[in-house]
Amino acid sequence: MKLLASLVLSICALASAHYTFPSLTVNGAVTPEWSYVRKTNNFNSQAPVTDVRSADFRCYTSETRATASTINVAAGSQLGIKSNGNIYHAGVVNVYMAKAPSNVSTWDGSGNVWFKVYQIPAVTNGGSSITFPAEGLTGVTFTIPRSLPNGQYLVRMEAIALHSASSANGAQFYISCGQINVTGGGNGNPGPLVAIPGVYSGTEPGILINIYYPIPTTYVQPGPAVWSG
Repeated sequence: MKLLASLVLSICALASAHYTFPSLTVNGAVTPEWSYVRKTNNFNSQAPVTDVRSADFRCYTSETRATASTINVAAGSQLGIKSNGNIYHAGVVNVYMAKAPSNVSTWDGSGNVWFKVYQIPAVTNGGSSITFPAEGLTGVTFTIPRSLPNGQYLVRMEAIALHSASSANGAQFYISCGQINVTGGGNGNPGPLVAIPGVYSGTEPGILINIYYPIPTTYVQPGPAVWSG
C-alpha cells in the first residue's frame, strides 16, 4: 500500500508540474478556458511536445482538431496568455503571431508566416549563475505592436522547459494557439517570417543545453529576433 501511495503521489506531482495555456487576457478580463484558444491535445494530460519537427509543434491540435472563437484586440493594447498554473519549470518563453489570409478559424498556420512578438530569455552572469525570469509566472502579457496591420491572427504561446534539455528531444515545449482579430492597426511589415514547424532543428544552443553544469556563460534565445513594429 505504501508503494502504491508513493506512486500515486509521484504521478500527481508530475502532472502538477506541467501546464497548459487555455485562456487569453483582453482588456483586463481573462477569457474562459479554450474559448479563444484552440484546445490542445494535452488539455487533460498536460504533457509537453518534445519533437520540434512534429506537426503538433505548431498548435498541438492533431487529436482535438480544435478551432476557437476569435476575439477583438486593439493594436497597441496589452494581450495576456494565461496558464492553468504557474510555469513550473526553469525555461524561456517565445510568443509568435501569424496573419491568416482570411478566416483564422479555418486556417492551419502553415508556411513561412510566423513572426516573433515577445520573448522572455534566460539571464546569465558569465558562468556564475543562470536564472529564468519566466519561471513561476502564471502567463505572459505583451503589447500588440501599434503598426501591426488589421486582420485575424493566430497567437502562439511557447514555453520551453529546459530542466531536461541536455539530451536530444529533452527540452519540453508547452504550446497553445489563440485566435484574435486586430483592430486599429497600421501598415507595418512583420518579420522575419518563419515556418512552424521548421523554425528550430532541436540542436540550437538555447534548446539543447545543460543549464546545471557547467553553468552556461551565455544563453542564446531560440528563434528569430522580436518584431516590435
